[in-house]
Amino acid sequence: MKKNDIIGWNTWNTNNMLSHVLLPNGFEIFLGIKEYSSPDFLAEALMGRIGSAESPQRYDNSFEQIRPGAHSFDGTYTALSIIWKKIELNIQSAVFENNLYIFIEPGGIQKKIPLLIAGTGILWNNSGILKKEDNLLIGEFADEIIPVRSTKRDTPDLNVPCRTPYLSLKLDSALAVYTGGNMPLSKIIEIIERKRIEYEKEKLHFGNDSECFEIIRASQSWNMIYDPTRNCIISPVSRIWNAHWGGWVQHCWDTFFSGYMASIGNKQLAYSNITSMINNVSPDGFIPNCAAANGFKTLDRSQPPVGSFCVKEIYRKYREKEFILEVFDGLYEWNSWYYSTRRVSDNLLSWGSKIFEPVLNNYWESAGAGEIYGAAMESGMDNSPMYDNIPINPHTHCMELVDVGLMSLYIWDCQALMELATIIGKDSEYAQLENRKEKITEGLDTLWDDDFGLYLNKRIDTGEFSKRISPTNMYPLLTGVISKVRATRIINEHFYNEQEFYGKWILPSISKNDPAFNDQDYWRGRIWPPTNFLVYLGLRRYKFHNAQKDLAQKSQELVYKEWLEKGHLHENYNAISGEGCDVKNSDPFLNWGGLLVMISLIENEYIKAPENPL
Repeated sequence: MKKNDIIGWNTWNTNNMLSHVLLPNGFEIFLGIKEYSSPDFLAEALMGRIGSAESPQRYDNSFEQIRPGAHSFDGTYTALSIIWKKIELNIQSAVFENNLYIFIEPGGIQKKIPLLIAGTGILWNNSGILKKEDNLLIGEFADEIIPVRSTKRDTPDLNVPCRTPYLSLKLDSALAVYTGGNMPLSKIIEIIERKRIEYEKEKLHFGNDSECFEIIRASQSWNMIYDPTRNCIISPVSRIWNAHWGGWVQHCWDTFFSGYMASIGNKQLAYSNITSMINNVSPDGFIPNCAAANGFKTLDRSQPPVGSFCVKEIYRKYREKEFILEVFDGLYEWNSWYYSTRRVSDNLLSWGSKIFEPVLNNYWESAGAGEIYGAAMESGMDNSPMYDNIPINPHTHCMELVDVGLMSLYIWDCQALMELATIIGKDSEYAQLENRKEKITEGLDTLWDDDFGLYLNKRIDTGEFSKRISPTNMYPLLTGVISKVRATRIINEHFYNEQEFYGKWILPSISKNDPAFNDQDYWRGRIWPPTNFLVYLGLRRYKFHNAQKDLAQKSQELVYKEWLEKGHLHENYNAISGEGCDVKNSDPFLNWGGLLVMISLIENEYIKAPENPL
């Protein structure tokens, strides 16, 4: 699998969206910008740089502004636009017959014409030689020599802070940077256009939902990088996150969902996301909330168990039993860990976090460990009002709160693993999973509040139900184990309740009538892709067709609002205005935003129905 997916030109370099790298030799061609109104040089470009504290938004316009466009999974066609210091560039790339062609169209006005710096590099400590000869850059490797040319003559500027050979090219008209033999600009434009047409054809298979496919493909591909330490490709949450964690950072449920989304067009990326996350396993046998290239790993907590579902759906598409054999034991061990460490009675579960000895002595490594904050982060809903003022038990290291969301996801995880176990003949594990599922199902039944018409979280120390509700209180729909009568009450009395969850923009992460809703701060009221997605899957299980359609349409409209205008795919959205850019803590290109349009692709049968048995 690795031999198939880590060769060729692609935007493999996590630190620069204007970098194209040839694997396996690591030869890089990057684009930089030299301008003359200041001493600044744009050497690396990323989307979503964090602005100053005084900025009304997180993303300060003094940084480069990137609008990501097309990006094929295999890197054979890409497109983006960038604005920096009033310099505007539209950039397309294509790969044809193993050569790379980058076409640059400049815009914007400056008194002195800026330069495009086309530079070379050799990444990840690979061996080779870089040269410049007149208007030609050369990369020499053991098995090949790669020339890099431009359709413009070099205009030398020796004051560019670039440590490797480069060309200085005036941005006064369109130009191209390319490998291979001499070629006129007109021919390069033809190649670019041919590859663009091929790229566009793929999404036509998705009919009226072609833009939904495009969003998922672009978000996964632009966030896809090469990890040299593990010799694999992955699509972490976003490149800007990677930059702060030494090269890459993987969050647990984010990465599993990325695997599922990648399966829409790239089997190898789907497999690699799943296996690389499972291989981050802690010494205790759980898949951590977070792991990073710098050695950081959350050894106190995990995150929502959605991995088995994602593996099941990837298998549904590709039907390769070897994939299940590769990942089953890790998923089963994780399921067992939850059952042994987060069970606060015979049949009840709670989120938790234990104290541990940090490896790096890094603040984020141990932040919240053994505290309610750490346990809340295990839920994936870091600052949810549901967990305000909830104590943590010092003996069990779990919240004093039985959690409906965890109980439901655990039952769902058991069900998915049971299907996988059947396929590969894991009879003993199947029996254990069935027993666990039955136990936790019994516990879930005790969380139904008939007066309120909903499954409610319950305090362990006081025995009281909590009326602070979120979409996770609808997660029992995922399981199929609750009655249709109860499921119908959940939909009629809560999903469609405009005082709680329904409205123009849905689903808020805390009910509208909760005092924290107006905070619109992270999980305090904002709309999140994974919660919408999981509720949608629950609606399908009970065939609430009208609610399915409503959630699909409203989720798609929420994404389109900023995608069509700005090319943004946000981490979370304001449940009042539908904005993503209104706060400092909503990454503008976080790949699980694609879950909001994955809903439409499932609803309109472009992706196989996940509720059906394998």
